[in-house]
Amino acid sequence: MSRSRSSTRTRLINAALELFTSQGVTETTTRQIAELAQVSEVTLFRQFGNKQGLLLAVIEDSAVFTHLGDSLREQVNQTNNVEQALKNYGRDRLQALENIPELMRSVVGEAGRYTMENRRALGRGVTLANRDFARYLATVIERDQLKTHIPPEKLASLLNAMLFGYLVIELTSEFHELWDSRNDFLEIVVQLCLKGAFSQPEFNSESSNQPDLAQTPSEYGNTSGKQLSPYTQQVADLPASTVRLIMQQAKKQGLQDYALIYVIFGAGLLPEEVVALERTHHISDTQENLLQVNQGAVRQVNLNQWIMGRRYGSYTRNPLSQWLKSRKDQQSALFINNAAQPLSESELGAIWQKCTAGLLTPEGQPPLIEQARHTWCVEMLNRGIDLEDLSILSGWDVARLKPYAHRAREKAALERVKNCN
Repeated sequence: MSRSRSSTRTRLINAALELFTSQGVTETTTRQIAELAQVSEVTLFRQFGNKQGLLLAVIEDSAVFTHLGDSLREQVNQTNNVEQALKNYGRDRLQALENIPELMRSVVGEAGRYTMENRRALGRGVTLANRDFARYLATVIERDQLKTHIPPEKLASLLNAMLFGYLVIELTSEFHELWDSRNDFLEIVVQLCLKGAFSQPEFNSESSNQPDLAQTPSEYGNTSGKQLSPYTQQVADLPASTVRLIMQQAKKQGLQDYALIYVIFGAGLLPEEVVALERTHHISDTQENLLQVNQGAVRQVNLNQWIMGRRYGSYTRNPLSQWLKSRKDQQSALFINNAAQPLSESELGAIWQKCTAGLLTPEGQPPLIEQARHTWCVEMLNRGIDLEDLSILSGWDVARLKPYAHRAREKAALERVKNCN
């Protein structure tokens, strides 16, 4: 292929991706694509046949399929165990697909119009992506010397099918109650894969020595066979001293890291909610400091000035406002990476690890980012917020929050006993 033809093809694919992403495939015409690419419509038809052929070229050329193998090979050495490998892959794939929602809706909605040739091409793209993931899994399994009941290829197929099913539901429906958040869905899927595919307790799970933050009451620590009270569900809030040390280390890392940790502890947001925030979602004046959450449970949340007995600024001057004031870029995302692109969940996780380096929980384990939500829930209840109000602020139902109320009462009782001494 000549350089000129290659350049024309690239311009058409880029123009189509921009229009498909912004207005969907159905509303985009071949004339609009040709005009944006600065070529004739005849050239488009000569290169791709029709709009569906161009759509498939866009998908095959996108980051969802291309260079996936290279990306996964780089991640192998960054994962400690198979559980982390599964979680990282799931989060990264969903993040990549959710960045192009209109395109993905069109892929699903217009599938019935594809020719057999186009369907085969799309199938090849899916197969290649699955093969890259299977190689990645095989490498981790061999490295950790794990015994599996399911071949890596089948395990990769199963996980990809569940991820795509999740995406279809999220992009085509609202207000369902199938899961609380993307993080909740991934936790369930990963645990399903671990317990179904690997010999127990062979795999080196990152949670093997950690409290299971998603355990149901009847599963966690119950060897008697009796049904436990829902109040015994594991809650893993962090001590005030640990939170202060995390905040201090975040401050040393820089303005953005300090603002991130402030938001996580001050508003109790989940990782997927944090990375979805945009500048316009921060509502601040002399009377209030709020965040508009549009990922998962849509709601507004107060950004607390006081966190675990320490004050972090005012409504108008705090770690988040200082970070925003320092920004010189035009990116709409509230938090960005070094390339001035929206921060991903894996990048957020890396920042959390830096800010918690060298710290341990009372159980002797490194703090998990999920424990910030636990800490916030317990603190809000100790401040006098009732379960119904906390349900509105957190996006979790009242039944799920009851163990946090029990933990809050436990902490209050310990404080009263301390004051009596």
